[in-house]
Amino acid sequence: MKRIVLNIALTAFVFAGFVACKEKSNATAGEAQEVAKATETAMDYSINVEESQILWKGEKPTGSHNGTIKLASGTLAVAEGVIEAGNFAIDMNSITCLDLDGDLKEKLEAHLKGTVEGKEGHFFNVTKYPEAVFELTGISEKEGKTMVSGNLTIKGKTNAIEFPAAVSVEENALKLQSEPFEIDRTKWDVNYGSRTIFGDLGDKFINDDIELTVSLVAKTS
Repeated sequence: MKRIVLNIALTAFVFAGFVACKEKSNATAGEAQEVAKATETAMDYSINVEESQILWKGEKPTGSHNGTIKLASGTLAVAEGVIEAGNFAIDMNSITCLDLDGDLKEKLEAHLKGTVEGKEGHFFNVTKYPEAVFELTGISEKEGKTMVSGNLTIKGKTNAIEFPAAVSVEENALKLQSEPFEIDRTKWDVNYGSRTIFGDLGDKFINDDIELTVSLVAKTS
């Protein structure tokens, strides 16, 4: 695997504000790739699930919703300041909505999780698929940006994606902050309200693209 030295000098990461000031990129889903393997000299950095998160945003003609998803676990293997391999599991039961309150918030979160009887498969069906998984396949430089490539598995379906991120590796700590990027949810069989899948929805559709922003903090043991 071609290794690219990451920007070790990066010293500032703005986790919430970063979303608003960066242009979104599209992480086109493709065929799953071979997972990257670490060398024997690599050191493991364990992801701190309390300090890491994924921000999400979904849109429809009448508005949008946004929220967070927690990580369940994860490890990144680093050698000489370079991430060589790694993976992380996403706790799909932790999906929250930040722009609603009370009953509306609870109803949307239950619908997204698939805990409403008869609507289990509309979105993420967390009872059957409690975790999503990202496995690193490589890191490269493109047009002055660090690009993180990997296989993303949601609802048992795997597609390769790529997104831009800033990465800082220190002796005992690692931070990875992605730019906002979009994935087409229908590539993972999350089809509810999709005008692409169901052509007779009029203006009552939900956009296929979901915006994600990944913030990882990892530390050596």
